[in-house]
Amino acid sequence: MARLVVVGGGVLGSMHAWMAVEAGHDVVHLEREAGARGASVRNFGLVWVSGRARGAELELAVRARELWERVAGRIPAIGFRANGSITVITRDDELAVISEVCARADAVDRGLRLLDGDEVTAMNPALRGLALAGLYASRDAAVEPRLVPAAVRDSLAGTGRYRFLPGREVVDVQDSGGVRVTDATGDVWDADRAVLCTGAWHAGVAGRWLADAPLRRVRLHMMQTAPLGETLTTSVADADSLRYYPAYEGPALRRLAPPDPAGAAWGMQLLMVQRLDGGLTIGDTHLYTEPFGFDLEEEPYRLLTRRVEHLLGRPLPAVQRRWTGVYSQLAPAAAGTADHDRLGNTAGMGESTAGTDRGLGIYLHREVLPGVHLVTGPGGRGMTLAPVIAERTLVAAGLLDSAPTS
Repeated sequence: MARLVVVGGGVLGSMHAWMAVEAGHDVVHLEREAGARGASVRNFGLVWVSGRARGAELELAVRARELWERVAGRIPAIGFRANGSITVITRDDELAVISEVCARADAVDRGLRLLDGDEVTAMNPALRGLALAGLYASRDAAVEPRLVPAAVRDSLAGTGRYRFLPGREVVDVQDSGGVRVTDATGDVWDADRAVLCTGAWHAGVAGRWLADAPLRRVRLHMMQTAPLGETLTTSVADADSLRYYPAYEGPALRRLAPPDPAGAAWGMQLLMVQRLDGGLTIGDTHLYTEPFGFDLEEEPYRLLTRRVEHLLGRPLPAVQRRWTGVYSQLAPAAAGTADHDRLGNTAGMGESTAGTDRGLGIYLHREVLPGVHLVTGPGGRGMTLAPVIAERTLVAAGLLDSAPTS
């Protein structure tokens, strides 16, 4: 049994804490806010296997999907459901892309199947728009992002091996023959290991180790509606997601007609998932140039509403919430690797320039001091990959036996 300090109360920190307690270790979990406030609770809650890059990223996503289902068996309150997804296709050039992808060997790992327009409506009757075809991905799933961190904490509270302390910003981490963590109240936490999951906060205690890190921050716009009044049986994406996710790279994608200029200006793709209360979470945009604005712009919400209504063939329910979020992403390689597309994904990601990169070029994982692991930068993969990232970190830290990645 070891003593572990986890810094950061988002989904990454929560999964590290859960995995560690499950493995029999004692965990002190520190969070500078009252609870998770960042990208962990401002996302779709999608466990998105279908769009991941071939190779290591897909292997991690498949393993993460297994782990999410395992977590849900212990913590039903996270709201896990294996609902799959449909990417709605309305043009022949889009159909060529998904046909090409469905013919690949890894289509089985992704759970992909080509649907015609009638099959789209039969599988998801709420999609009454004029779908030419659809890409069904049976391995995709969803959880409730606003509920996950608190549900994990609640499940650990009775174990006797877990303490969650909100309002504790960490101000110092030292190697003192073990690990010594000091928070802003002056309390000192001595441990065998520490994991820093500081999210998009690239300053503060982790700033000294991130100064040379190939990270960037990404801002997005999202919204949530009142209950739809019917069941959206799958999560939904539009064809602009083909440009965003690296799984679809290939000759057919390169022949795809340019995106709508208004949407392209916002780095927009449509994703939509139904919450347990019946409302829809809808997004999103991708803005990369800082400083980000502090206000909510109306145009992306108008564009997203128009797209949703086209797919549903009906007016959107009243919007109840709108928000922006910022996540941390491992940036494109500085030399020799172009952006995967105009939305900013890459075919290859930059390596760390200090320490050892244990994140496979998919996220940033550095052991910054003996026994101190810094984990950030998964970008839009964060919700999907959180359990497997935690698993890999604990293996690297010697707190968990070696585990498969697929």
